[in-house]
Amino acid sequence: QVVESGGGSVQGGGSLRLSCAASGITYNIYYMGWFRQAPGKEREGVAAIDKDDISTYADSVKGRFTISQDRAKNTLYLQMDSLTPEDTAMYFCAIVPGPMTNIMTFTMRLDWPSSIRGQGTQVTVST
Repeated sequence: QVVESGGGSVQGGGSLRLSCAASGITYNIYYMGWFRQAPGKEREGVAAIDKDDISTYADSVKGRFTISQDRAKNTLYLQMDSLTPEDTAMYFCAIVPGPMTNIMTFTMRLDWPSSIRGQGTQVTVST
């Protein structure tokens, strides 16, 4: 199970930090990440991180977003800086089977039967 929190409304250029509380994850088999869905747009894998803290990002967020995890707390984070209106979306936390290769693989594995996703948290960025 995963539960996201930390979404909200912010002006362009601002920052938000998302959190995802997970339970029951086996880190040597699964890894975690974030994806987003905006109305009328395709689902987009944003960032993912594996058990060795190796991360991968979508080009659209590189240099602005930072994914991290605290395995002792089973919590995943997404620090989002320099937000723009194009970042407006519902953000979801997900657990998918490994190994992690790149963000495209993470996105494809979201549909695997063993993958888990949360209910999402809304991020709205205004001009």
